[in-house]
Amino acid sequence: MGESGSAEQISTVPATMNAIGFAEPGGPDVLVLEQVDTPKPGAQDVLIRVAYAGVNRPDCIQRAGNYPAPPGASPILGLEVAGEVVAVGDKVPREMLGSRVAALTPGGGYAQYCAAPWQHCLPVPETMPLKQAAALPETLFTVWHNVFERGLAADGDRLLIHGGTSGIGTMAIMLAKAFGIEVIVTCGDEAKCAAAREVGADLAINYREQDFVEVVREHTDGQGVNVVLDMVSGDYVARNLKCLAEDGRHVTIAILGGPKADINMAVVMMRRLTLTGSTLRPRSDAFKAALADEIARHAWPLFTDGELSPIMDQTFPLAEAAAAHARMEAGAHIGKIVLEVND
Repeated sequence: MGESGSAEQISTVPATMNAIGFAEPGGPDVLVLEQVDTPKPGAQDVLIRVAYAGVNRPDCIQRAGNYPAPPGASPILGLEVAGEVVAVGDKVPREMLGSRVAALTPGGGYAQYCAAPWQHCLPVPETMPLKQAAALPETLFTVWHNVFERGLAADGDRLLIHGGTSGIGTMAIMLAKAFGIEVIVTCGDEAKCAAAREVGADLAINYREQDFVEVVREHTDGQGVNVVLDMVSGDYVARNLKCLAEDGRHVTIAILGGPKADINMAVVMMRRLTLTGSTLRPRSDAFKAALADEIARHAWPLFTDGELSPIMDQTFPLAEAAAAHARMEAGAHIGKIVLEVND
């Protein structure tokens, strides 16, 4: 967070608040509702009265003890929220007081109040439900950076997405289609394939019944895809490279199938492939502010104007965060899971 400074408040903010915590890492059942001190915004921060908080895979990984909060960030889970700004630091524009925002947070979302850098906030019009707004920042920032900035996806390209019905997957489908990109996804059953097609995927492959490498080759007449958005890693990487066209880009954003891959570097050289990837949370505040600014110009209006809406799965009360995590880890969800906090 920013350095501490005096804060201006719109109303009385309680000294303590409800938040989700856990004493020891473990399964979803370690999550409990507890009373903690309400955060104080730093000089560059806003304090948001949280209406809804998004649930994301990194939250589950952190709860299991494998994704610690970066230095200075709240240890409370939650990387995205939507609500009302009730206090601002002394280096924050005053006009943000009382505004409705969605925010990418470094942590702290599973709580009644959350502090976040003001430049990581996006304005939420009255026409947009806060529940939907809370489901957007983490996936929107992740997809925009990895598909469009790192993957250089552009009009006329083909994109292969693994995990097509996840929060990331559904966001990637919608954004890619909005910018003229053909979308191929993989899913684990026919119901999810149907859901992905409904979101906008041009082709959905049931990876349990078909070899996605062969299907991609056939569908593209052997030309392949320009970008792969990979959440699996492990032995998927070598298979993904077989799906790429010449000068293709392979972008890794998660390692659910393991962190190591065995690949043929001669293929990488001969086909001029690019392998890249990123994690968003450890990036600097300045990087995220620049990313938020680009998203505000190019992608956020698609949602505020109602052209696109996040695919929503299920909403749980804050006190039932354990059930939300259990649903995510069971893999049954389609789209975003959110927690209702104050709305």
